Amino acid sequence: MNELAISRARGRDVVSPATGQDRREAIQQALATAGLPQSQSLTDSDADRLAVVALRLRPVFDPEERIESRAEGLNQLLVRHAAVPNLHGHPDGQPVLAFHRADADLVDAWTSDAGTALAMVIGVGQAARLRSCEAGGCESVFFDTTRNASRRFCGLSCQNRAKASAYRARRAAETA
Repeated sequence: MNELAISRARGRDVVSPATGQDRREAIQQALATAGLPQSQSLTDSDADRLAVVALRLRPVFDPEERIESRAEGLNQLLVRHAAVPNLHGHPDGQPVLAFHRADADLVDAWTSDAGTALAMVIGVGQAARLRSCEAGGCESVFFDTTRNASRRFCGLSCQNRAKASAYRARRAAETA
């Protein structure tokens, strides 16, 4: 989502990839950065479809959005991508729990699994952990894993920018 559906990150304007190839490369880079294997079957068309999904998922992380609206948006997405819990796997491996049909295409599989994960977070009363960065000039989203759900920024650079800005504002108020 942070690669495909935001226009500002870490205080700077960012240009979301506009073509399928650029989107595919951005997704592959994000997977690599997260330490996940790159998808060999991801096509430019899939990347375009995932960009649309990212835009539809973005409101789930908006704390200003009513929880009912977030839930309704997720429900629509889960229906559209045929999310259904089931066990499936490789012929020589153990079955795994997934939230997409065994024959689902890549976009439906990723969307169903991501949508279900977000729905589970909301469903167990943890919607407050789905956050947007509070630093000015940043639209990045994240899942707050801190013990007391107190994380406010997407990363250290935004936290440092916000703290420096607050310090400058205090200093200006003191001299005024």
